[in-house]
This record gives sequence, structure tokens and C-alpha cells, in this order.
Amino acid sequence: MSKWRIALVMVLNAGVARRASAVELRLQFGALERMLTEQAFTQEGRRYVHGSRSTKCDFAYLERPQVRGGDGKLRITAHFSGRKALNVIGQCVGLGDAFDVVITAIPQYKNGNIGLQEVKVTSPAKSGYYIRKVCEALQASLARDFRYPLDADAHRILEDPGSQRGYQREVKNFRVPEIRVTGDALVLSLDFELTVK
Repeated sequence: MSKWRIALVMVLNAGVARRASAVELRLQFGALERMLTEQAFTQEGRRYVHGSRSTKCDFAYLERPQVRGGDGKLRITAHFSGRKALNVIGQCVGLGDAFDVVITAIPQYKNGNIGLQEVKVTSPAKSGYYIRKVCEALQASLARDFRYPLDADAHRILEDPGSQRGYQREVKNFRVPEIRVTGDALVLSLDFELTVK
């Protein structure tokens, strides 16, 4: 777009509140997977859900997440490794295992964040007492603790003047009335007011 057209749009919008009605944001699963890896799997590609790399006998982590969709839900597969043991003369004595997990959940927007509801965690290839307990613990923690601060990020991005430093922007009434999971993307309907001053 040429400079004069940008200036015209900015002049027409200056001081006038504009209502954006249901702007759709499509996050394709490849991008969502990269975002998840960059923001949540930050310790050598791992996400520790218990302990850390330095606690060799008492830890749990997820790695190698893959994001897909199906039946209106997010479907995340990841590899789990964990151990709940005692260090006895340099040897770990106790339970531990490594297996793939499948996490299904419905994303929801609440209190400015994207969270997960109806979270289910299963291990399709293995079963046993330890695996069931791990899946139950992951299910509870993901439903309770997973939050992506969409409201804060949207304000930061939309209010950034970019190359138009002479125009202040203000976002009001930011809402997400609908979130859908399609075959290739997470689709968010965004509703907000953007005022350019």
C-alpha cells in the first residue's frame, strides 16, 4: 500500500473508534506447535511437570509435542519420561517409565486467557498403575495450570504503533466469542474496538 493510502486510512481513523466485528485468527497447527515448543518446552525441548534435570530420581517431563485437531478438540501427542524413586547409594530405586501420551482438550477463553477444558490424557500403547497415575496427574494439572495470556498479547500487538509512530492506538472491549478447532487450525473469533488517536 502506498504512503498516501496509509496516511488517508490513518486520517480517516484518527480519533474515531472503529469496531472490528469477529475478526478470525487462524493458527495453523504447525505454527501452534512451534509456539508451544518455544513457550512451554523451553528446557532442551522439554517441559518439566515435576522436578528438574538435576533431580535424577524424582522428575517428570514431556517432550516432542505434536498438535492436531479432531472432533472439535485439540489433540496433542507428546513423549513422557518420569521417575519417582529414592536415591539409594547412587541408584534410583522406585517407579519410572517413558511412554507416549495423547492429550485431548477443548480450548476456551476465560479471564483474558486461553485455557483448556474437558482435558483427557491417555497412553495408547501402555498401561499400568504408574501410567494411570501419571495420566491423572497430567490431566488435572493441564486443566488447572495451562493459560495463554491472549488478552495481554493482543493489546501489546494491536497497540504497537509500528512504523506509524505518530498515532497512538488503544484496544477496548477485547473478547473471544468463539474458538473452533478445524482439521488444520485453531480458529479464534476476535471482537474488539481499536481507537487510533
